[in-house]
Amino acid sequence: MDEIPGSLGTTASFSLRLGQTIFSSASLLFMSLGVQFYSYTAFCYLVTIMGLVIPWSFTLALVDGYSVLAKCPLRQPGILLIIVIGDWVLSVLTLAAACSTASVVDLLLHANGAYCPPKFCNRYQISAAMAFLSWFLSSASCLFNIWLLPSL
Repeated sequence: MDEIPGSLGTTASFSLRLGQTIFSSASLLFMSLGVQFYSYTAFCYLVTIMGLVIPWSFTLALVDGYSVLAKCPLRQPGILLIIVIGDWVLSVLTLAAACSTASVVDLLLHANGAYCPPKFCNRYQISAAMAFLSWFLSSASCLFNIWLLPSL
């Protein structure tokens, strides 16, 4: 069986997972720097989803790192199916959180700036951008693993 770059147990998958962890952590960090994020539901939603994505991605990065170092790819259909479903669900939730955060920040910026000081709005924009980058890597991981699933 050919190894698909980006599928579970490859160095590309390790890189994708590490990127997801870094971008999710950055998104959470930028959102949490402003103590006013709890005033808006969309921001709380982003913090919650990033709080779920970080341990998921970090754990799978550890699994990928072990698989690469031990040279034993994890190719069991049941485990791969659970990972694909988990990636898909978290990818959809991350996209929803990033979109809702971006739209609320845009709305606050265009409301004459009275609702969001520029210092906080810039942080929220960066947080939304990091969430979009995390979503992109998460959806790529999901697609690479879906591509591998029928060949097992």
